Amino acid sequence: MSSGIIHALVARGTTVLAEHSAAGAGGWFRQVTQAILEKIPAHDSKLTYVYDRYLFHYISEKGVVYLCIADDRFGRRVPFAFLQDAVERLAAAYSADEIAAAPPLGLGAFARTLAAQMDYYSRSPQVDSIRQVQGEISQVRDVMVQNIERVLERGDRIEILVDKSNSLNNAAFAFRKRSTALKRQYWWRNQKLLVTVIFAALVFAYLLISSACGFPTWSKCRA
Repeated sequence: MSSGIIHALVARGTTVLAEHSAAGAGGWFRQVTQAILEKIPAHDSKLTYVYDRYLFHYISEKGVVYLCIADDRFGRRVPFAFLQDAVERLAAAYSADEIAAAPPLGLGAFARTLAAQMDYYSRSPQVDSIRQVQGEISQVRDVMVQNIERVLERGDRIEILVDKSNSLNNAAFAFRKRSTALKRQYWWRNQKLLVTVIFAALVFAYLLISSACGFPTWSKCRA
């Protein structure tokens, strides 16, 4: 698989409206992408998630999510420039009402725009310097991106566990099963201990009475 941006999409909440994958990109990332879309808060935000050796970058504005996947060696500046470009192009191509009413993959024409811009931002060596001069990303968002970069640079990566909920459910079920088996084991152990104590008490009482009555003739206890 070539380096650069390998997948991009535009989504309304968790509903994907347009997407494009680079040649050779597998379908493994769809499950991870869906997990990310479900985690994105409703308010405007910008963040990078890490899964294996890939970075999942997104910008969320007015309920619309712009997300792309790139190799971690590709950095973060260019992918976020690509996403900001996608924000502007979508606003120019569609009204807010059209975006709100679009069905899943209903903005298929925009997928071609994503494809063209993915190729441009992945291959052009001038992209990064051009975007630095233009400075089109707001100051607040620049700070957020810088903070994310500092987190990633010091190694505190945000790991996405695709099957986390299933694993937790399985672990909880296994724990309950083991707990039930352990309770049964202790219950039987307690019952055996109780029977042993009762039997020992009976034997002790028998020996005590036998001794008092002159076992084996029982002469002392005869009327």
